[in-house]
Amino acid sequence: MDLLALSDFTLVARHGGFGRAARAAGRPKATLSRRVAELEAALALRLVERGGRTLKLTEEGRALYERAGQLLLELEHTAAAIASGSKQPRGRLRISAPLLFSQTAMGKIAAGFALRYPEVRLEITTEDRAVDMIEEGFDLVIRVNPDPDDSLVGRIFLRDRLVAVASARVACPDQGRAAPAVVRSSGDRQPWTVKTATARSTISIEPVLAVSSLIMARDAVRAGVGAARLPLSLVSHDIAAGALVSWGDIDAPEITLWALYPSRRLLSTRVSAFLDYLKQSFPSGTADELASFVGRS
Repeated sequence: MDLLALSDFTLVARHGGFGRAARAAGRPKATLSRRVAELEAALALRLVERGGRTLKLTEEGRALYERAGQLLLELEHTAAAIASGSKQPRGRLRISAPLLFSQTAMGKIAAGFALRYPEVRLEITTEDRAVDMIEEGFDLVIRVNPDPDDSLVGRIFLRDRLVAVASARVACPDQGRAAPAVVRSSGDRQPWTVKTATARSTISIEPVLAVSSLIMARDAVRAGVGAARLPLSLVSHDIAAGALVSWGDIDAPEITLWALYPSRRLLSTRVSAFLDYLKQSFPSGTADELASFVGRS
């Protein structure tokens, strides 16, 4: 197989078209088209569908890109590192992170990492959806309680838990009464099972406010609108200061934050460095440690 032609194919696939790849690489569009056609002829496979306004990979083309694209990229970075005689991380590092973690902690983490590794071009996208790492070109994703995926490997770097909290002005209701609640969905009326050191109880709720953000829910609870189920790390300082009162831990699975990357991808020095930086930022990985890192917002 012609590795140069394979490299041109992955360039075209990564940029989503011959024209965009040509502009990005500063090379003639006709040359890239010819090299991809030569690769198709050598493999006796059609790799791209031609004729449309946007490039569409065939099933075989997608499989080749997923397997070969990152390997070629890593070879380029490895060759550059060897040529420079340095193992210092360099190049682009694309990360996808969930909204709440990005709002509370990712800015500080990214700034510290950028200062430590100035030759890494860090790009962070904030979204809660499950991204396709290969298709969308991410090197690392941070996710909360991700579903099992054989194509991904990674590690837990933080643990958290949900607590029921309210302003001191909102009393925990007696049995049979409902608590005014700030919820994530207007249709959420399921009772809360709450655990304390001495007892377990069920709290009925009456939604009075529905919001789409946990930060918004925290702010509404601070204002005395009602109670809410929130991550301990988000309200730990408020509880310690007496601004909020904990009614107990929510009986729910533990919240785990994972740093994930494709299992078939060579672990680059950039990803390794970021994983190490996360570990240094959260050596114990507890909710209290995250709360201390974030500080009162």
